[in-house]
This record gives sequence, structure tokens and C-alpha cells, in this order.
Amino acid sequence: MCTARPGWHSMSLREGLYKKDSNVAKIEIPLRDVLELDEENLTVRVEPLVTMGQLSRYLLRKGYCLQVTPELDDLTAGGLVNGFGVETSSHKYGLIQHSCTRFEVVLANGDVVTCTEKDSSDLFAAIPWSHGTLGFLVSVDFKIIRCKSFVKMTYIPCHTQEQYLDAFEQESRDLTNDFVEGIVYTKEEGVIMKATLVDEVNKKQVNRIGYFWKPWFYKYVQTFLSRGETVTEYVPLTHYFHRHTRPLFWEMEEIIPFGDALWFRCLFGWLGPPHVKLLKKTQTETIRRLYEEHHVIQDMLIPMGALKDAINTFHDEIEVYPLWLCPMALLPSGDSGFMKPVVQDGQVVERMFVDLGAYGVPMVSNFEARDTLRRLESFVRKVKGYQALYADCFMDRDEFREMFDHTAYDTLRSRYGAVDAFPEIYDKISRAARR
Repeated sequence: MCTARPGWHSMSLREGLYKKDSNVAKIEIPLRDVLELDEENLTVRVEPLVTMGQLSRYLLRKGYCLQVTPELDDLTAGGLVNGFGVETSSHKYGLIQHSCTRFEVVLANGDVVTCTEKDSSDLFAAIPWSHGTLGFLVSVDFKIIRCKSFVKMTYIPCHTQEQYLDAFEQESRDLTNDFVEGIVYTKEEGVIMKATLVDEVNKKQVNRIGYFWKPWFYKYVQTFLSRGETVTEYVPLTHYFHRHTRPLFWEMEEIIPFGDALWFRCLFGWLGPPHVKLLKKTQTETIRRLYEEHHVIQDMLIPMGALKDAINTFHDEIEVYPLWLCPMALLPSGDSGFMKPVVQDGQVVERMFVDLGAYGVPMVSNFEARDTLRRLESFVRKVKGYQALYADCFMDRDEFREMFDHTAYDTLRSRYGAVDAFPEIYDKISRAARR
């Protein structure tokens, strides 16, 4: 079984072949509502097809936001829980799975199970990253926080690799920062950003970066490298949450090379950005092959201590810039699931990881999609990191199980009758299972 949601609705560039398998039953699950806001316990209950845009607007009107609010509006609650969700507050709150307090799941036999950290805790820990292979998620409770109207944003330009790595680690481990990220423009240059929630602002320093005529965010941030000084300004919270939305981080430059030109922003900026699912639905076979053979979209989750080696490896293997740096803590509440902190001699030595995002055209002359990405996956396994599974995964089954701990997952698949009812994760996310 699987949901009947069309494959082109997902945020992966590929469509799962299992969606077209006549032997797989497609189950309609049209659940797309916000169910309950619990202001006393600071949680919100939603159905799986609620989008982040829908939920963000609902909460902000009431003075709240999620602990972790992923960037793109079309991301769904169910997709983020069953898959992967990270944002610049993840150094404090972990991945989006760590901000969940309750899942309601329909099992293969039709039973409805409510699981929390205390009740059916093994299932609660295994649902994240399971990609709907243990049961159908029908509701989820997220932790929320009281938000403020603005963020106080500080841009730290760095002109050596050591400088931006040191600044990034320092700000990521400082939990007084509400948000932290970095954009690396070359192997030696990057801008580190930190932000805190505020209500009181200096009106002369307010920058409403989300207006359609404003420069694309990553282009604007790049200007701080030439300024050569640390700058602080105030950004409306709603604009901050969607700072990468208009340029789809920096992918729009490949689609509309002149998209950041002032004349285009002023005349046509209000039309964008296109929805990812529209791009997928209208994609021709030629464009699909072009993206497959000459384009990289990957998020690798790297232990903080291996970040320098990771950036250098990415440079040697693909040379794609900019690179996105987003810190994320693997909190103890998720230790019994698929992802583990770095352990040495039986002791946890590192919980802070970094989402290293590469989106663009490789500039190396010897890029071969399968071989190159397999080498990157091998590096990530070596440093005890993880791969975001919306992206192309070329690992074989044994390599995949080496990266992700399947111990609890296999037990639960057997216990809840999922083996014969749902595909295994690998058979949904591997490159061979997608087109």
C-alpha cells in the first residue's frame, strides 16, 4: 500500500516508480486541516497534508510559530515527519521530528495507534524517516513557541575557510541565537548569519527582504563580502521565514538567469517563484535527463567536526557553489530511531551536525552523476553522517543500512504487519526506485 498522492506532488525531483505499480494499492488520505491549537501546552495538531505555508500563516496570526519552520511553503507536515525537515533553528530544537510530541498512525491491519515518548515509544521514535513504511500518519502534534514580529539579523563576512568555519561553529553552539546559517560562496569565502527574535527595532535598520522587487536573498548576502564588515539589521519574521523562497535558494538562477536583474524583479518578480510540483509536472524528458546528468541537489548531514573535510570533498568532487550550511542538533529523544549522534568508546562525543546543501551545476570537468555521488555517499558514511532521502540515493541496500540504523525499524515492521503491506524504505527512496 501507499498513499494515492501523485508522485509529482512530492518535493523530490524524482517520482517513485511504486506509485505506478498496479500491485500497490493507492489509498486516498485527503487530510489537510489544522485540527487544534493547544495554547496551554504550546502544541498544534495537524493532518498530514497541511502545508508549511498554511500552518505558518495560521500560527503567526495567533502569535506563534513552530520551533522548526522549514522554508518552502509546499512542504507538508506528513512529508517532513516521514522524511526530513531542518531549518536554521535546528541547532536549538533539532530536526522537525524532535519537535513532535504525538503521532496518530493507521497500521496495516486498520488499527489506529496514538504514540508518544511514553506510549508506544518505539513506534514514536521510528516514524521519522520511515517514509510511510510502518503505517499511514493521520495526525501529528508539533511544539510551538511564542514568536515576535522581527528578527535581529547579523551578517558576518569571512574571507578564509578557517574564519567561516570557526564563526559558524561558535554561533551554532550559542543557544542564545534563535537562528543560525551560513552561505559559502567559494572554498575560502562565506557569510555566517545569526538572528534573534525581537519586537523592538531601530526603524532605520529595518529591511523587508521578502518584497518581490528586493534582490534575491543569497545575492544580497553576498554583498557583505565586499563591504568587509559585520552588519546588523532587522527583518520581519515572515520575511525571514521565506528568505530563500523567491530564488528557491539559488536554483532560480539556472531557470531564469536574469531573474535577479532589477528590471525583471520590478516587472515580473511578483509572479514567482514557480511551485516545485509545477516544475516537475511540466518537465520534459530532455530536461529530466539534463538534471540527472548535469545537476546536483543534495543535502548531506555532517558531524560538525567533519565539516571542513566535507566542504573540501564537495569542492574536489563537484565544485558547486553556493553551499548552504545549517546547524542541527541530534537530540537524545531521537536516539532510538534511524539517526544516531557520533559515539566513540561507548560515549556520545558529538550531537551537533550540519546540513551541507549543494544545489546547482557541478563545475568539475569529470562529473559523472552516479560515480561522483557514490563517492560523496561513501565519504558521508565514513564520517558517520547521513543523506537527506528526498535526493538521489545511489547506495546499495547494505550501504544504506550501514548509514541508517534499521534495528528498531525491522522489529516494528514485523510486529505491526508492515512487511507484506508496505514497501521497505530503500525500495521507495533508492535511485533505482525513482525516475
